[in-house]
Amino acid sequence: MRVDKKRVSRILELLDKEYGTDVACYLHHKDAWELLAATILSAQCTDERVNSVTKDLFKKYPDIHAFAVCDLEELEKDIHSIGFYHAKAKNLKNCAIEISGLYGGEVPSGIEELAALPGVGRKTANVIRGNIFNEPSIVVDTHVKRVSGRLGLTEKTEPEKIEKDLMKVLPRDHWIRYNTQIIALGRSICKARGPKCGECFLAGECEYPASH
Repeated sequence: MRVDKKRVSRILELLDKEYGTDVACYLHHKDAWELLAATILSAQCTDERVNSVTKDLFKKYPDIHAFAVCDLEELEKDIHSIGFYHAKAKNLKNCAIEISGLYGGEVPSGIEELAALPGVGRKTANVIRGNIFNEPSIVVDTHVKRVSGRLGLTEKTEPEKIEKDLMKVLPRDHWIRYNTQIIALGRSICKARGPKCGECFLAGECEYPASH
């Protein structure tokens, strides 16, 4: 698959014009552990809901040690409204235990070390690397997967292969903000069902409207 670099440049310019270049993570956090915990909780849940829950959660459990020694059933009750709370509570506690034991309570920065933690896959690892350690990364969530495919930047369906495709066609200094910009676009305009192609500022650079 060959991608026109000039078209990619135009797409990135339009994204920057629409959303700006100073983009912030949607999940509220004050350190690496809080972002890691919030990202684990965000699976199949809105960022708004996660932020609402973590506002009190991080007060009750102020650091990684507090999560490591917490009562699992009590933690489940604390995050009950998020959904899949049994698995997420277990992952949070076990993740805190492993980081405490293996890394002295400090969240690691390596992709392999992060991805091996309970409840942490490559997507979550890249969120941490990009937003905490300033390591350029591509985060392939459902929005990035869908919109990137519609824009013709990848033909793959597996997240890791999509990540590799995007790393090839996007300039490294755009990786982190591309994630946030595309998530914003996917939520507001380029939706899974009923995309608002007529309102999209990228319509002139996208083949999807013509094919549907």
